[in-house]
Order: sequence, then structure tokens, then C-alpha cells
Amino acid sequence: MSDEAGRALDLGAFRAAYGRFLTDDRVLLTGHSHQAWPDVARAAMIEAFDDAARLVDDKWYRAVFPKMESVGRRILGRLGFDEGDAISFGKSTHELVTRLLSCFPLASGPRVVTTRSEFHSLHRQLSRLAEDGLRVTWVDTADRESLVDRFLEAIVPGTSLVALSAVLFEDAFVVPRIGEIVARAVEVGAVPLVDAYHGFNVVPIAWGPAKDTLFVTAGGYKYAQMGEGICFLRFPATTNLRPADTGWFADFSALDGERAETVGYGPGGARFSGATFDATPVYRADAVLQHWDRFGLDVPALRAISLRQTRRILAKLDEAGIAEHVASSRVDERRGAFVAVRSPGAGRVVDRLRARGIFVDSRGDLVRIGPAPYLTDDEIDHGTLAVAEEIRREVASS
Repeated sequence: MSDEAGRALDLGAFRAAYGRFLTDDRVLLTGHSHQAWPDVARAAMIEAFDDAARLVDDKWYRAVFPKMESVGRRILGRLGFDEGDAISFGKSTHELVTRLLSCFPLASGPRVVTTRSEFHSLHRQLSRLAEDGLRVTWVDTADRESLVDRFLEAIVPGTSLVALSAVLFEDAFVVPRIGEIVARAVEVGAVPLVDAYHGFNVVPIAWGPAKDTLFVTAGGYKYAQMGEGICFLRFPATTNLRPADTGWFADFSALDGERAETVGYGPGGARFSGATFDATPVYRADAVLQHWDRFGLDVPALRAISLRQTRRILAKLDEAGIAEHVASSRVDERRGAFVAVRSPGAGRVVDRLRARGIFVDSRGDLVRIGPAPYLTDDEIDHGTLAVAEEIRREVASS
């Protein structure tokens, strides 16, 4: 049914919902970095201002918190969890993961198992903490065939936290056997953390039978089209972890009582909350989630559209004669929602394409071509062939 919704999408009507972003003079193949926002996101930002003007301090209980509850339920559903699970919000996944890491004092000798392909924020934070004594086991990802087996071997008794991405940010590799990894973490008494950011709202993930034990973080900046400042952490409601990095929203309901000597944590998603935040991203998220529902685009439908588009990109790259430069998997189940192509001077390729009105991005020597559901096939073809042309030019001059 969801796949049918994707095939039956009225592309004209859908594109009309992005009037501020979609213009005739550019092609946005930035689907993995900054997707277009639907126009309802702009209206939501104005609504946030108007609610603040109308309600002042009362906005929190009368408008913001109810929206957060609704947004949280729908995000959990799109992640593949029960809509009643615990979820905390933050302006970035770094904020939320740092709060989780603060549950493991360095003096206790914690050990983290992770990969060499985690996104910059986690890699940087773990590297910095390692300077102060955090024990980190870095699992190399170059051999993708043996990655999971080697990762499982690294999860030994005494491990405090297991952290990995469900989709690797460099080339869209979808990590298999997530459920097996989670089960192994639980078996040795470690906290399992999955970074789902690079697949949220477009790549369904099989969490496995131990899914209730999972900590999962992601955000709305990429495939969810919610913009900045709306990230989240799903965690087991029964956890007794005590973040040392904790703000007053973590026990908001206790503010009117006497201050206790021991720091407490509120129910539900409060435990990993911070302090006062900009509520505008919550309004955007609420409006964009309604937008997805309005067009019948749940995660399976968006996945169907994405797979069709990435297959088209791969075919065009083959047609253009640069098949050997493709870094992303050609197996649907192992490919996320973009296609990465190796090129010398990838940054220069991006700059020249930008001058031609083709928007892509790069990481290291990889040019990332990111489609999105609002793109036409002609735009995808035009943009992909332009990428191939610039890569051939760069290869010839190197």
C-alpha cells in the first residue's frame, strides 16, 4: 500500500508544495545534506512567533509541549518504534549523545566500541574523550563484507557503550544485522546506541528482538525536511542511567517543589532533556510531518521512491562511462538514499557544478548525489550527467 502511494504520488501537486525552494534555475541533488523544505515549514515558523506573542510564558504548556508530544509520537512511528516510547529532543545529535556519554564517568574506566566511519560529531567527541582516558575500540569499515563479524568480535564483556551508524555517511552503506549487534551489546551489559540520522524517514531499519533496549538518535535536517534544531533520542523508558550533563527541563515538573539534595529525573523523555530551547523547530517538525501524511508518504513509500531514483542515477553514471568510480553499493538492501562517486578534487567538482546550477555535496574524495521525492526524472538525469561530465574533466586533468 505504501509503495503504491509512492508510485501514485501527484508530482506536480507535490512540487507545488515547495514553491520557495524549487526554482527553474537550479537542480537540488542535495538530498543527503539539505533537502528542500515544504512551504508549510515557513508558515509554521510564523505560527511559532504568533503563539509566543499571544501566549507569552503560557506557550510552553498550551502550545509547545502538546506539539512536542505529537511530534515525538510520529517520529517514533517513522523510526519503527512504539509511539508511546520515551523520546528526548535536542538541537543536535551531538548534544544528545554527549548527554548519554556523561552517564559514564571517566573515572569508572568506561569502554566504547564504535566504527571508523561514524559522523564527525561522534568521532570528534570520542577522540577528545579518549585523550582524557576513555577507552575506545575503533573498528575499521574498509572491508564491508566482514564489518559486522569484526564489530561483533570487538563487543566483549566490560564494554560500556556500543555506538554505530545504521547508514554510513560516506557512501550510503546500510549496515546489515543491526539486530544481531544490539543483541550482542545487551548480552555483555553494554548500552546499544544507533545513529539513524543518515537513514531516518527514508530507510526502514530492522531493529531485531532486543529493540526495546535501544538508544537511537537521529534528526530532521536531512530526509525528514524539518530543518535544523530538531534532533531526538529514543531510549528505554526503564533505564536508570543518570546523565551528568543535565538541564532543568530534565525534571521540569519538580520546579515548584523543594530542592532535593539528590538530582532527580522526570518521567518519559525528560531524563535526557536539556534546558530552555528554541521552540520554532518543533513547529516546523509538526507541520512537515503533517505534510508527509497529507501526501501519503510514510517511510516505505519514501523508500520506494528513493530506490527508484538511486537506481536511475546509477544507470546514468554507467551510461556516462564512470561506473568504476561509483562507491555506493549496487545492492538495493545495502544502499541508502544517495549515491557516492569517487573523484579527485571532489570539492572542485562541487564548486563547478554549483556554478552550473547543479547542487551536490562532497566528503573527502566522494561526490554525493542525493535525490529527493520532489525531483523530476529529467532533473535527476540532467544533474547526474553533469556530475559525470565534471568528474571526467577532473580525472583527465589529474
